[in-house]
Amino acid sequence: MTTTAPAVPLAAPFAAYRGLQDAVLDGRIDGVRRRMGSRLVILGHHYQQDGVIAHADIQGDSYQLSRSAAERADCEAIAFCGVHFMAETADILVNRPDRVAARGGRRVAVVLPDMAAGCSMADMAAIEQVEDAWTDLGTVIDTSDITPVTYINSAASLKAFCGRHGGIVCTSSNARAVLEWAFARTKRVLFFPDQHLGRNTARAMSIPLDEMSLWNPYVPTLGGNSRGQLEKSRVILWQGHCSVHAMFKPEHVDAIRAAIPGVKILVHPECTMEVVDKADLTGSTSYILKQVADAPSGTQWAIGTELHLVKRLEQNHPEQTIRFLSPVVCMCATMYRIDLAHLCWSLEHLERGKPVNVIRVDDETAAWAVTSLERMLAVK
Repeated sequence: MTTTAPAVPLAAPFAAYRGLQDAVLDGRIDGVRRRMGSRLVILGHHYQQDGVIAHADIQGDSYQLSRSAAERADCEAIAFCGVHFMAETADILVNRPDRVAARGGRRVAVVLPDMAAGCSMADMAAIEQVEDAWTDLGTVIDTSDITPVTYINSAASLKAFCGRHGGIVCTSSNARAVLEWAFARTKRVLFFPDQHLGRNTARAMSIPLDEMSLWNPYVPTLGGNSRGQLEKSRVILWQGHCSVHAMFKPEHVDAIRAAIPGVKILVHPECTMEVVDKADLTGSTSYILKQVADAPSGTQWAIGTELHLVKRLEQNHPEQTIRFLSPVVCMCATMYRIDLAHLCWSLEHLERGKPVNVIRVDDETAAWAVTSLERMLAVK
């Protein structure tokens, strides 16, 4: 039996959705999901609002979500409830040439419900800045002896830059393995855009701080470094950071230890070195989830990562005491832009074959980005 969508204007503007109650939006979103079935996949990043994550077919971190979607043979459209670089990665992986060919030439439409959902960290390293830095580095050291490494939280253009220059992508889960891969090939690494993940990972590998330098793209002379410092450096860190994880401070750790004796401090490696040094455990989002899930009843945690994720952990594990590490609200404001109204608006347009906010990475950029991603997948 053929079903039809409810009578909603074909090109209804987003403003028509803004005033609708959550219950109405929930019902309309569920209606699209029911009618489209397996042809539609909604991806929800861990940092999303609870109301949005409730509609996700798959929950996870950015790379995990993109890989999971790429494995779905019957998928025709993806709504990525995350931020811009995540949707780019999904488009790159889902629409690889071999996968498009297997679908008879059909591309999967990837949409971002709100195009304003970006990432401040990713925006701290523009492709033009990285290319200029690479050129400047070449005046001091041989760039053939540098491996560029970009964190997955970066634009497709930076992943492509790494692909072209023998570099690689990393996640917070495999950053150490990726750096080991890089050092097996070259003497130095240029790590962007997150300085803290790079510094924390390098220190865990026993690389001293005096063999690291920090490249400020807004300082015209060698990123604010001397020639001698760059020549000595094994790790050149980009001056970028996550605005959420940088909010956690060493004094937050001290205060919560004083307030809750025996508490375990668990933080993300995007936190500063000073916070990581004071923590009991440090790891990626998946690591944080596993530590809490595997802990015995009665364990007391203070967790330094995005607020929505911590609150969800608190709800899902009432047998444990879970607290947010900072006394200040630290949520991913750009991720928060994805709400039920944007999700409903984008899904109803998808259903009608008139997708809005389509994320489409050009073929050349996608090809080089895949190269750097495949290198990461080969790392054991």
